[in-house]
Amino acid sequence: MGGPVGASGADAGRAVRGTYRERASRLPGAVLWTTTTVPGAGPVLPDGCTDLIWSAGRLLVAGPDTGPQAPDAAVPAGTRWAGLRFAPGQGPAVFGVPAHELRDRRVPLEDLWGARRARELAERAAAGGPGAVLEEAARDRLRAAGRWSGAPDGAVPGRDGRTAAIVSGLGRGRPVAEVAQLAGMGERQLHRHSLAVFGYGPKTLGRVLRLVRALDLARAGVPYAEVAARAGYADQAHLAREVKSLAGAPMGALLRAG
Repeated sequence: MGGPVGASGADAGRAVRGTYRERASRLPGAVLWTTTTVPGAGPVLPDGCTDLIWSAGRLLVAGPDTGPQAPDAAVPAGTRWAGLRFAPGQGPAVFGVPAHELRDRRVPLEDLWGARRARELAERAAAGGPGAVLEEAARDRLRAAGRWSGAPDGAVPGRDGRTAAIVSGLGRGRPVAEVAQLAGMGERQLHRHSLAVFGYGPKTLGRVLRLVRALDLARAGVPYAEVAARAGYADQAHLAREVKSLAGAPMGALLRAG
């Protein structure tokens, strides 16, 4: 990131809808995004994901968030970003550390992969096509960890069957006890596993995934009362409380900020 590497500035790109672009990555489950910093960017909201981010010659890892992350005001306007956003539960196999160690943090890649490897990747990214460099680096890490080949069609590399079952169950709004059964775990085991692969427990992950569903519906123009019903909230008041709790602002303010 241009100038000092600020903690929340690493995710400034995901907050800027005016210049934000994304596409499905060649790495199944991941999304490749690019953006440019503009004044007045809104906060980055929790989505259960982790990111590998390049900007201004630096590589950073953005961990899973539990609340809104404000853009770093020290990052100059016009700063370019490229990032690879991993599906919930996919990042730890790439980064090599439990997700809870990265929760609400922005960490230089060199702290995880070593200075030499991080410098080499940053130089290649700066030479052009940073997205392809990020994809290749992630793929190499998954192969080295034995998490790339042998996955069934449609599976997300880096996630085992239990992790996929947890994401699916919580994503459909299933109770934690039911999700534990789906994943073949006890509830305590589910909690430990969730901390390692998602960064927080299943109840928090369920709330985050529900928020993502609600925001997607609201951005598509669905009325708030219908958003609440379709996303799995008890009523519109419950939706409002949860959005304010996790995102730090009312739904209307979030939609206006993009």
